Amino acid sequence: MPSLWQHQKDAYIVSFMHQSHIRVIRQDNSEGMMILDEFCLFSCNPTNAIILTLPHQHLDVSTLILHEYTEGPVTMSKQYLTTHTVDNAHITDIFSLAATPTAILSASGSSTIHVHATNQDSFPLIQSLSNAHKLGCHHLAVSRNGKVAASVGFAGDVKIWKLAESGSGEWESFGDLDAEKASEKGKGGAGELWGIALSEDGQYLASTTYDGRINVWDLFGDRGVTLREYETGSAGSGSFGLCVDLSRDGEYTASGHQSGAVYVFNNDTGRLQYSLPGLVKPVRAVAFSPAGTRLAAAGDSGIIAIYDTKHGEHVGNLTGHTAWITSLDWNDTGEYLLSGSFDGKAKVWSIERSACVATHSETDKALWAVRWLPKTVRNEMFCTAGVNRSLTFYREATGA
Repeated sequence: MPSLWQHQKDAYIVSFMHQSHIRVIRQDNSEGMMILDEFCLFSCNPTNAIILTLPHQHLDVSTLILHEYTEGPVTMSKQYLTTHTVDNAHITDIFSLAATPTAILSASGSSTIHVHATNQDSFPLIQSLSNAHKLGCHHLAVSRNGKVAASVGFAGDVKIWKLAESGSGEWESFGDLDAEKASEKGKGGAGELWGIALSEDGQYLASTTYDGRINVWDLFGDRGVTLREYETGSAGSGSFGLCVDLSRDGEYTASGHQSGAVYVFNNDTGRLQYSLPGLVKPVRAVAFSPAGTRLAAAGDSGIIAIYDTKHGEHVGNLTGHTAWITSLDWNDTGEYLLSGSFDGKAKVWSIERSACVATHSETDKALWAVRWLPKTVRNEMFCTAGVNRSLTFYREATGA
């Protein structure tokens, strides 16, 4: 350990695990040492002296008072509580999540898409879309207004869904996306789709393909042609597009590829805006911030790269994961970024401080998807899912 300091009066030890992480241990002569908690600090250097004032006999992180005898304040991490777990929500790995204002949709290797209510404390199952994809579903997307959804199956089938106009809150089929018809540029079908993203109102769908092309479709118009088709290499030989996102204003489409490439396209001009540096291994998640000023990208490198979308500059990295990063999602304000990893850990990052502020792991099995729930009257919440086949919900421990 880089540094060790002991508060003799309260018999607590603070061990600095690395620059922004400390471990608090209670020492008991009869029982040895017991780890009470671990948490992140925004500004903590292993050489700094930290004193813990403990108001209660037991350690309560929410009431800890930290004093740092160096310049600059010490800010404690955000705290999240596991509020509910839906065990065995699917019979196989859960590969994708999509959140609406009142529900969360989940898809897995089975043929059924499940819908759980998020406006009820028990997060009950309220609908099952049976036989949605015969061979299972690997990607889900939902519009921000919560009225249109799309899903992609392992058989290459693309289904579109809409919220029933009756007000029942149930989803119903809104047709398919026929990717076999000729594109606007006359280059044949759009290719077998993989990653997808929807615009705020659900009218536009962006998709990646196995051969590296990025397509944008009008779901309310002629689905047989693409509005935009972007090439990322010579025709038909681009790198597998693993992920895609649309900016909220609809101006940009971003894609991440097996080659490690990250591209940003301007939907107004139909041209490549930026080819972004920084990642050399497969990119499994890209996500625009709510304001569209930042793009986050991550994957097998274990690093989250942050880009300035106005100038196409790589402005920083978020490091801390020790395995592939499989999923990214921004909170509503753009202050925090949520990430999920192959090692089963979900992390919350402060963008302003470029630091991890919370780490959670209910399992050591891979997480395939993490999503913030749209903030309502409750505290901030997010959901994680993956190999353990369960949905785990976390709630912010502070605030009203």
